[in-house]
Parts: sequence; structure tokens; C-alpha cells
Amino acid sequence: MDFLSDVSLVGGPFLWFSIACGAAGGMYLLWRRRHSWPLVVVGSLAVSAGIVALIHWILVDLMATFSENLPFETLAWSVPAVAAVLLCAARLPRNSVKGRTLSVLAMLGVVLLSAVQVNLYFGLNNSVGDLLGTAVARIQPLEAGLQRSPDSSKPGPGLPEWKAPAAMPAHGILRKADVPGTTSGFTAREAYIYLPPAYQTEPRPKLPVLVLFSGQPGGPADWLTGGQLRSQLDRFAEAHHGVAPVTVVVDPNGSSGANTMCMDSMIAPADTYLSRDVPAWITSTLDVSDDPRLWAVGGFSFGGTCAMQMGTAHPELFPTVLAFAAEREPALAKDRNKTIQDSFDGDTAAFESRTPLALMQQRTYAGSAAYFTAGETDHEFTDYMHELADAARRAGFAAEEHTIQHAGHSWDAVVRGMPGALGFLADRWELSR
Repeated sequence: MDFLSDVSLVGGPFLWFSIACGAAGGMYLLWRRRHSWPLVVVGSLAVSAGIVALIHWILVDLMATFSENLPFETLAWSVPAVAAVLLCAARLPRNSVKGRTLSVLAMLGVVLLSAVQVNLYFGLNNSVGDLLGTAVARIQPLEAGLQRSPDSSKPGPGLPEWKAPAAMPAHGILRKADVPGTTSGFTAREAYIYLPPAYQTEPRPKLPVLVLFSGQPGGPADWLTGGQLRSQLDRFAEAHHGVAPVTVVVDPNGSSGANTMCMDSMIAPADTYLSRDVPAWITSTLDVSDDPRLWAVGGFSFGGTCAMQMGTAHPELFPTVLAFAAEREPALAKDRNKTIQDSFDGDTAAFESRTPLALMQQRTYAGSAAYFTAGETDHEFTDYMHELADAARRAGFAAEEHTIQHAGHSWDAVVRGMPGALGFLADRWELSR
């Protein structure tokens, strides 16, 4: 089973297998249409494109399942899958049992190719283990030996005084824990915690803290699969004598389909959970620095927006922000009026007073810093990045913005942008020694 879990879904034999299945399936569905196949291809693709566009409109504009348009690449790869379903359905009534079976298998081959390509774009499930959740399921709960010592009379050394011992582990470890909504009453899914090699030594140094949020829909585990968090932080630790931030990936939503917008609103007390319950749990449970200058917050897409909200609403807690493909403001739907109606009963002023752009017009953020990234082909979010970065600079942030070449609104952009973001933190925290 371990071998199966390690099978790549984004390269190697499986990728070529999906291409072969898609090509063979498509050719079979067009078989015996040699005189009319150009018309069949054009017609089926045109009808399928219309169906995909209609479903997209229903999901985004009518049902508000997503607050932004889905990437063009994912919609484009959905078209051949829908076309295969239509062609298969057209063949079934006049085929034999064998013919029907082959038609269904051909249709499934095209659907498989489309699904693999959509996953390849988003970069979320890189292996069978990622898709099935087996790797994440093996992560152990945070044990007592890794929690903060109750003997507070013996604080660990600060980073300038700490020296890496010879017996320090080579890699960080992952653990999971429930972060209760003690003050807010919010119920979140399990958080995931990365503890770097330096944390596994005695005495532990007071390490910096990075709090991360994933996209929506999604969950904390996405940072471990699509974001390749452990390998990213292990490489950082290797370059910094075992030191890396204690990283806690927390859940602002409560479920995959929920959207709290990281605000205290009619929907949920999400801001109170993230700004009070989460920091309180981290400082009481983990051996970390209590210097706010060594705390940062980050996220991707919805999570990047959430990170900007935390950094602008609570700069005393999170003076450094890593915003990967952040939205210009939180949203439940493309229709801004629906967002405001559902979250603040139509009170526009109450909603806007909690958005990063409004806060950056009202406050100054001397001492805060923000690192913005977006994929080169993710045009809508690249525009958001420029708008947020400009506003941040005017408000006093030390801000950088970076475009990830040949990347879209995907975890690939995060993976490729993370080394620069971590380097930004290293400079802020003076770890480059």
C-alpha cells in the first residue's frame, strides 16, 4: 500500500496512462463517424462548452458556491469530459451490450484525462496518498513531550544564544491537534503543526511562529499535500542550522464548504477564533517565542485574504504577512451585495470596516511587512496583488510583490513562491547567520 500511495498523479507512468486512455477513448467515441467526425467534434465541443458555461454560472453567480470565477484552464478541460458523456449517451441506445460497455469505458478514459489535467493545474493531489488522504491520516497527535514545559521558570534560550547540538535531527516532524474555540465558541477542524529540527532539541530555543490558512473550499491538509509544507520548511531549516518557524496550519471555516470570511459576523466568530483562541493555544501549548516581531501569518487564495485581514486588523499579533494570490477583499459571492447581506444583514459600513483595503486607509503600519505573490497567468489575482501591495506601501508596510512565471491560481504558484517568502521571513527575523 505504501508503494501505491507514492504513485505520482502529476507525472510519470500514470500521467501517460491517462493521456493514452483519453486519446483512445476519444477515438473510439468518434469511430464509425469518419465521414462526419469534424461536424461531430465541433458540435459536441460547442454544446459541451455551453453546458460547462451554464454550470459555471449556476455555481458562481446563482448558488455562490465560489466567490470568484473558476480558472479558465479547469473549465477548458471540463469541456472534453462533458463531450465524452454526450457522445457516449448518443451511442448507447443503438449499441450491443459489448458496444455499450466499450462506450462507457471510452467515456471514462476521456473523463480520467480531464480530471488528471485539472488536478495537474491546481497541484493539490500530487500522489495517490494525497488523493486518498492516507499520508495525512498517518500524522500523529501532538504528544505531551512536544508540548510546552509546565516549568516556566526555565525558559529556553533565544535564537541568538542557541547553538545547534551535534545530535539534532535532520528533519522536522508533523503533528496534529485540536485548537479549541475557548473564547469564540468556534468549532474548527484539526490543525497541523510543523516542528523544525531545532524544536526537537534540549533546551529548545524560542522559535518564531508562522500561522497558515488554506484556500476555500479546502482545509488545513491542503498545505501538506499541495503546498508541500514539510519539504519546504525542511529545506529552510537545513539552510538555517535547524531553525525554521513552528508552523501551525489552522482552520478558519469549520468545514470544506463553509466560508466565514475570517470575520466576526452573522456567519461565525472567525476573527475572534483566529486572533484570540489560536494565539492563546499556541503560546500555552508550544515552546515558541513570545516576541510578536517573530510571528507571521500567511495563506493561499481565501487563506491569503484571511492572512491580510489578520495582518491589518491585528498587526500587534501578526506584523508579517505572506499573501499568496489574495483577493482584494473577503467575499461569499461575486455579487458583493449578497456577501454583505448574508454576513452583516446588509450593513455595508460594518462589512467594509473589516476589509484590509479600508483598514489600510485608516491606519498606519510602521513595522509591519507583507510579501505578495500571484501566478503570472492568474490575471484577476495579479491585479488584486498590485492593488493590495500599493495600498500596503501607502499605509506603511514594507511590501514586496512577486509574479510566479508560468503559474496560475494553483498550489504550484505557492510551492514556487514559498522559498522567496521564507527568505523574506528570514531577513525579517535576522536568521541569515
